[in-house]
Amino acid sequence: MNEAERSILVVVHARRDDTVAAAARVVSALREAGARPVLSIDDREELGDSLALLGDVATLEVDVPVEDIELAIVLGGDGSILRAAELVREGTAPVLGINMGHVGFLAEIERDDMDYAVRRAIERDYAVEERLALQVRVKNASDEVIFDTWALNEATVEKASRERMLEVVIEIDGRPLSSFGCDGVVVSTPTGSTAYNFSAGGPVIWPTVQAIAVVPLSAHALFAKPLVVGPEHTVAIEVLERTNGTGVLWCDGRRSHDLPPGARVVVRRSDRPVRLARLHPAAFTDRLVRKFRLPVEGWRGPAPSNGVNGQAP
Repeated sequence: MNEAERSILVVVHARRDDTVAAAARVVSALREAGARPVLSIDDREELGDSLALLGDVATLEVDVPVEDIELAIVLGGDGSILRAAELVREGTAPVLGINMGHVGFLAEIERDDMDYAVRRAIERDYAVEERLALQVRVKNASDEVIFDTWALNEATVEKASRERMLEVVIEIDGRPLSSFGCDGVVVSTPTGSTAYNFSAGGPVIWPTVQAIAVVPLSAHALFAKPLVVGPEHTVAIEVLERTNGTGVLWCDGRRSHDLPPGARVVVRRSDRPVRLARLHPAAFTDRLVRKFRLPVEGWRGPAPSNGVNGQAP
């Protein structure tokens, strides 16, 4: 690939002045390196008058097909990174997140290191980490697929009305496990285990673990604890006919579909993972400590290596 043919998507939180200014710096750096900066149609519209700060920028799926995008550089928080993953879903571009928000669990680097990150991206000096994603399908009472989507963080079945409860039954690999009334059910990936799953009382799962978590929300049942199943298993949530009301499916908080009584949500591992660009290896433990500001004072640490197997005890 010639340098002039390189197309890099820039995803920006357009309603923040500092993020727009950062986008202008990124776009300028890409141009200086001979790469073509690209914006999505939605970002161009959101930027409005601020678009002039970026100059003449190509448009995704108008000037450049998603298959030609080499990398997506995201300036924002986790929401912007999820949006970027959606934009490049039909291509192969990895996503490099530069945190301009608060927690930014999916981001690779903080805003203070933005110029360093962009330089590494231009030099193609990054590794690609593949994260488990979910295939999510909604079936009607006749078992017809009426909605087909995916999720990086989680698929959540929720009650549509605050005053009403959902009646659901959980199914694993075609076998019923338990039915109960609840506010909803979260089906999460390891990547999403620090998002809605975490808030709902689910387990934090290391990204290297291939697993799917199932967490009932405010369930009225004895056996309604969080579950962790292997990626080869299929999880289904049926909205029972006796439900007095309707539910709604949300995937990553971005894609939704109404669930009438009798609807069935089937969740399994997608055969297409989400690709994240990584600039340096980092222990997930350190990320947890940093993002959640966990107390570690008094930690002594492991003893020096005793030379046996080259590992510290």
